[in-house]
Amino acid sequence: MHTLPEVPLLDHTRLESFLARRFEAQSEKLSDIPHPTLLKDALKGSKRLADAIRSKETIALVGDYDVDGVTSTAIVKRFFDLIDYPLITTIPNRFTDGYGVSKTVLERLEADVIFTVDNGINALEAAAVCRSRGIDLIITDHHTPGDTLPDAYAIINPKQLDCPYPFKEICGAQVGWLLMGLLKQELNLSIDMRQFFPFLSLAIIADVMPLVGINRAIVKTGLEMMNRSQLPAFAMIRDFLNRSSISSEDIAFQIAPRINSAGRLEDASIALEFLLANTTEKAYHQFELLTALNTLRKETEAQNTAEAMECVNPSDSVIVVAGEHWNEGVVGIVASRLVSHFQKPAIVLSIHNGIAKGSGRSIGNVDLYTLIKSQEYLLSKFGGHKMAAGLSMSIENVDAFRIGINQAARTIPPEDFIPHNDVIGELEHEMINFQLLELLERFEPYGEGNPRPKFLIREADVIAVKLFGSDQSHSRIELRPKALSPKTLELIAFRRTLECPKNKKISCSYTVNKNEWNGRVSIQLMIERLF
Repeated sequence: MHTLPEVPLLDHTRLESFLARRFEAQSEKLSDIPHPTLLKDALKGSKRLADAIRSKETIALVGDYDVDGVTSTAIVKRFFDLIDYPLITTIPNRFTDGYGVSKTVLERLEADVIFTVDNGINALEAAAVCRSRGIDLIITDHHTPGDTLPDAYAIINPKQLDCPYPFKEICGAQVGWLLMGLLKQELNLSIDMRQFFPFLSLAIIADVMPLVGINRAIVKTGLEMMNRSQLPAFAMIRDFLNRSSISSEDIAFQIAPRINSAGRLEDASIALEFLLANTTEKAYHQFELLTALNTLRKETEAQNTAEAMECVNPSDSVIVVAGEHWNEGVVGIVASRLVSHFQKPAIVLSIHNGIAKGSGRSIGNVDLYTLIKSQEYLLSKFGGHKMAAGLSMSIENVDAFRIGINQAARTIPPEDFIPHNDVIGELEHEMINFQLLELLERFEPYGEGNPRPKFLIREADVIAVKLFGSDQSHSRIELRPKALSPKTLELIAFRRTLECPKNKKISCSYTVNKNEWNGRVSIQLMIERLF
C-alpha cells in the first residue's frame, strides 16, 4: 500500500487561491497567440502553396490517423473548400501504409506540392523520393525532430532547435492552422480563422497538450463555439453528450476515443468524414460507425491487456512486451494500462511478419523518447516525445532492446519513476456542495497542465460496495469519512471492480464532477486512486 500524501485541509477560499496560482504567469488572451511568421519556414511554405494555387498546380495533403492528425486534415480541407480549390487528401492506413508520409503513400500520389500535417519530421525516405520526383514537400509537424532532418522544401515545426516560435507545446492541428493563416494572408483573403477553434480545441485536448497560455485560451473559446456550432459534427456531439455545455473532459473521455477508434481498428477516413459531414444524416451515420468501432476497440484492448500482463517481467524497471496477434491499433492504450497497473514506463509491441511495431507510455519524469533513442541502433524507426513514443524493429532485436533499455534506465534517479502526486488537499464534508461545483467550473478547462483538482479521503469507513452496469464492471462505494458523522459519501469508480477491504476502511483520492442527466444536475465524486 502507498503512504498517504501529507496535504492541507481546504475550504472554498483556500481552494480558489490554489487554483488561481496555476495561471499567474500565463497570458490567456487569444491576441497573444504568437504570429505564424515566427514559425521557421512557415512563410516559405505558405508562399509556395500560394504560388501553386495561383498557377493551378496539383496539391496533396498527407495527414495522420489519430485525433490530432484527422482534425488537422479536416481544418486544411475545410480551408481549401472555402477558397474553392481542389485538394487531394489522404490519411495513411495504420495497417497497410504505416505511419506518416511513407513510400507506399507517395506511390499513389501525383502532385506538384505535397504537404503534411501532424507527421513528417522523421520522413527522410519520403523526402528523398519527393526530391527525385521533382515534388516540393512541405512538412508541418510538432513531434520531436531526430538528429537528421528530411531534405524537404520547408519544415515547419516549433520543436526545431532554431525555430523562434515562443510557444513550443502546440499540437499538429495548431501548426497546420497557423500555416493556413499565412496562406490566407498570401492570397489576400478575408477568412475568419477563428471558425476553426472548435476543431483546434478537439485536437489540443485529444493530443494532451498543456492547457495553459494560448492553448487554454483556444480550448476555452473553442468549447464555447462548439456548444453553439451549426456544423453537423458538433451538433451530433452535443446531441450525444446531452449536456448544457461541453467540457474538455467530455472531449477527452467520450469523443476523442471514438474519433481515434477509426484509425486504430479500420481507417481514419471514417472519422474524417464525420468531421467534414455537411448533413446531420451523414454526421449521425459516421458517428454510429465510430461508436461501434469504439466498442470493438474496448473489447480488443481488454483482451490484449490481459495477455500483455502475463508477459511482464516484474523485475524490469521499463516494461517491454511483445505479442504475435495483438492489435497494432490498441498497443498504445495497452501500454497506458500497464503503466497505471505496474507504475513503470511500458512499451507494447505487436508482431507481424517478423516486425515488432508498437507504442510506449511513460510515468513521472522519465523521458521515454531519450530512453528509446539510446537503443536507436536496434530500431528501424522511432519517434515521439517525453511521455509517449512509437517504434518498430525486427523481431530478432526485441530481447536485446528490452535488456538495453533497462540498462539505460539504471542511470535515471529512482524519484523520476514516482508518478506525480497531484492530490491537493482534504475537503471538509460540508464543503462538497453546489458552491464547490461552481468554483471548480470557473477554472475549466481541465486537462494536461491544469489537472482537475484531486482531493483525499483518509481512513473512511466503508458502508457498502456495489457493482453496476450491464457487465457489472463499475463500482459504487458508500463511505463515512468520520466515525462521528451520520452523513455518508457516495463515490464511483468507472471500469473498476472494487471489493470491500478486510479492515472495512479505505483511503483514496477523488475528483468532484458535475453530473447531468435528463436536465437534472447532481454532484458526482469519482475515485481516482486507492492508497
